[in-house]
Amino acid sequence: MQFPDYKSEQKALQEGYCFVAGCDEVGVGPIAGPVVAAACILDPSTIGKYRSPNKWYYRVRDSKTTNETERESLVKEILDNTIAYGIGVVWQEEIDQINIHHAGRKAMRLAVNEMLGKIKDTKQRVKKNNGAELGVFLFVDGRFEVSECADLVKQKCVIKGDQKVLSISAASIIAKVHRDNIMKEFNAKFPSYGFAKHKGYNTKMHQDALKKMGLTSLHRRSFFKNSKLLANEKRKV
Repeated sequence: MQFPDYKSEQKALQEGYCFVAGCDEVGVGPIAGPVVAAACILDPSTIGKYRSPNKWYYRVRDSKTTNETERESLVKEILDNTIAYGIGVVWQEEIDQINIHHAGRKAMRLAVNEMLGKIKDTKQRVKKNNGAELGVFLFVDGRFEVSECADLVKQKCVIKGDQKVLSISAASIIAKVHRDNIMKEFNAKFPSYGFAKHKGYNTKMHQDALKKMGLTSLHRRSFFKNSKLLANEKRKV
C-alpha cells in the first residue's frame, strides 16, 4: 500500500508560497447522487519530516484504500489540522446537463473557492507571490487544472496524486466522508435502495433495487441512456 508524503508541499513552501493546498473529487463512478470535491490546506506546523505511528497523518492515504470507519476517524484528525478547507457539491441534475467530467471540475472549483474565501477572512493577509494573487500553491489530483482559479493560485496536476501528495489524500478523505453522509441521508428517503451501504455505486444490491422499483430522483439519467429503465420511465410520461 502506498502512503503519501508532504515533500511536494514542503518544496512549495520553501519557494515562498504562503499556503499549500490539495484538491480531489469523489463520486465520479456512481450511478446516483452528487459528485463531491474538497480542497484543504494542512497546517505545516503539525507535520513532521517523517511518517511515524505517533503522528496524526500516519494513516492518511487515498480514500479508496480506507474503510468507512477509518475514514470517519481520519477526517476528524485532518480537519483538526487544517488551516482552511472547502467542499464543492454538484448534484445529479447538473451532472446530466454538463456531463460528469465538467461536473467534477465544477465541484473542484467550488471547493477551492470556498477554501480561498476562508483564507481571505483570516487576519493573515498575503501578498502576490510567484504569480499567485493569494500566495497559494494548489496540487490537483488528475490531469486537469481547476478552471477560473489560475489568477489566484499556482496549480500543479498530479496523476494519482491521492497516492502521492498528503494534501490531496486529505482532501479525498474529506470529500468521501461528506459524500457518504449525503447518501446516508437519502437512505431515509429511499430506504429500499440501500444507499447507506453502496453509496450510489452500481452494485448487485443497487441493480436489484432498480429492477424492482425503477429510477429515483437521485439517479443520474445520463448514465442510463441505453437502459430499459430509462426507456420505461419515458413511456410512462
